[in-house]
Amino acid sequence: MGIRNERLRWKLAFGLLKALHLENLAQRYSRKTVLAGFNLINGGLSIALVAFVALITQEAFIFPSLGATAFILFYIPMAQPASPKNTLCGHLIGALMGLLSLYLFGLQEQSSAFLTGVDLPRVGAAALSLGLTGCLMVLFNVAHPPAGATALIVSLGLMPDPAQLPVLMAGVALLLVHAFAMNRLAGIPYPLWSTETTTAGSAASSPAQ
Repeated sequence: MGIRNERLRWKLAFGLLKALHLENLAQRYSRKTVLAGFNLINGGLSIALVAFVALITQEAFIFPSLGATAFILFYIPMAQPASPKNTLCGHLIGALMGLLSLYLFGLQEQSSAFLTGVDLPRVGAAALSLGLTGCLMVLFNVAHPPAGATALIVSLGLMPDPAQLPVLMAGVALLLVHAFAMNRLAGIPYPLWSTETTTAGSAASSPAQ
């Protein structure tokens, strides 16, 4: 799996360089340097896109766990946690469990823990939100590690308003659109929904060896 992911990362970086007619950079610099530069530029662009939308709309499209999601989408694009299904469902579960924990511990009207400090109800909300998020992601087979951070962001009071949930999910969707475009441009069959579906389709269309 490690070698396969390494090949995919190189295919993604080189494919984009080729699409931009910059493939000579792959000959001038080492593979590690090219991949590092690719992550620097593409990761920055993806978050800049979401942040720019947040600037224009003055809505909370950008939140910390998107940084980890962006890294996964471009570093291991064909892994199951990087699929649109896992990414969207994982963050949705994290946000919903964070909100549920706030209400169960009576914290929905309280200022964030970063302003008031951590008390026992906040400890309970944080623990319950993360525990439930991990549990449900496993049960529904939609593991996406950054969703654990989303659960904590909500349960610690940074995004306590249920009306922020559609905006939060829109930010995730924007990031996925960018990842889809970049991966497909590089020739990587990044899935429309599930990596399992893409893998099965590729296997069915391949001739028998």
